[in-house]
Amino acid sequence: MPPLSPSSPPSPATRDAVVATLRAAGCVFAEDEAELILATARTPDGIAALVDRRAAGLPLELVLGWAEFRGLRITVEPGVFVPRRRTEFLVEQALAQVPDASVVVDLCCGSGAVGAALARALGPVELHAADVDAAAVRCARRNVEGRVHQGDLFTALPDGLRGRIDILAANVPYVPTDEVGLLPAEARDHEPRTALDGGTDGLDVLRRVAAGATGWLAPGGCVLVETSERQAPAALEAFSAGGLTARLAVSEELYANVVVGVRQ
Repeated sequence: MPPLSPSSPPSPATRDAVVATLRAAGCVFAEDEAELILATARTPDGIAALVDRRAAGLPLELVLGWAEFRGLRITVEPGVFVPRRRTEFLVEQALAQVPDASVVVDLCCGSGAVGAALARALGPVELHAADVDAAAVRCARRNVEGRVHQGDLFTALPDGLRGRIDILAANVPYVPTDEVGLLPAEARDHEPRTALDGGTDGLDVLRRVAAGATGWLAPGGCVLVETSERQAPAALEAFSAGGLTARLAVSEELYANVVVGVRQ
């Protein structure tokens, strides 16, 4: 996946018109969004089409067709979870824990952003990504230079990975079922519920990952999941119950909480 590259600046008149339209539609960061739209569309008709879609409420990443993640331009499509900037912290924690990883799995991969970012940072690795959703798998295959599998968590993975995984990144859904309706409309209306809904307390999928990870990890390998501050104590408990040495990493800047479990 190529890194983002600069483009030629648009004319001030065009930029001002786009900013005005976006601001009128309620876009808080109209100036920043205008720059991205103008860098993506190369013709007046193309610019107008993207501005109209954004003004109608479509998430910016789906308007552009990509999301920035750790300096990469990740292709995103309707019906696929859009990678969050806070998840970059999960990638950083994985690299810090196993800086010489050679086998990497991106579980619940969505667009494949985490796997793509890890592979870019690590260099040549054996990379696998997996998701239960067919749309996510199609999208990930456009972003990941590795094997992408469809299936439910570990059942999607080749059996030959057992005991070999150095980094298992699992960006599991962790929103409690009763709170999905409280999410911002851009997530609630445009992303698959399976990528958001984590069950009654939000930890159903996390517990399944924690229970099964040890058998797939190499000695010293780690599994990482993102969770909320409120859920962190229960998440740590689940990792410990799964036989993992668990710790919580927090980024106040990115509002990110990542549980790291290591197989000893």
